[in-house]
Amino acid sequence: MKTFVATKNLGKLQDLHDLFRGTEIELDTYPLYAEPIEGETSYADNAALKARALYQQLQQAGVRGAVIADDSGLEVAALGGRPGVLSSRYQGPNATWPARREALLTELKEVPAELREAKFCCAIMLVLDGGAELASWGEVSGSIAAGEHGKFGFGYDPIFFYPPANKTFAELDENEKNRVSHRGRAAEALLTLLRARV
Repeated sequence: MKTFVATKNLGKLQDLHDLFRGTEIELDTYPLYAEPIEGETSYADNAALKARALYQQLQQAGVRGAVIADDSGLEVAALGGRPGVLSSRYQGPNATWPARREALLTELKEVPAELREAKFCCAIMLVLDGGAELASWGEVSGSIAAGEHGKFGFGYDPIFFYPPANKTFAELDENEKNRVSHRGRAAEALLTLLRARV
């Protein structure tokens, strides 16, 4: 099933390619995708907004196919759940990822290790060719490390410590991370929903 991805984030695109490789969902990109302005309240709403926007753009261009979008974020308990749905806009839309990580670590500088709980959340929306919609959810718990560790991943991965592996997400290779990540769990839930339709 040819499925266009509603994202311009290369790290997210690579994650999704890895997660759906060998499944019914064959990912492709649409170079003319115009991103909508995301909201500030819900991952699910943002995933749906992006997926529906690209689906409509494809319809107008006469291109057939399904569309997939995700919205994800990092929620830090000591910060009242921030940055949350604004994770990719934390410190402003033009901030770099290293600057975002540094700012988050600075905010948590006085917070002891046992109070640095955090979770990654991910909502995925799939719009099938024909307009039917499937939505899924995944999350994973961990904590914010005292500093950056690891060279894999992207975004907040170098500071997200995952206790079962005793490593940050950036210290896990892509296969290890995809087995346990929020996006991996949401992708698995989506495939289960898709296969239940057959």
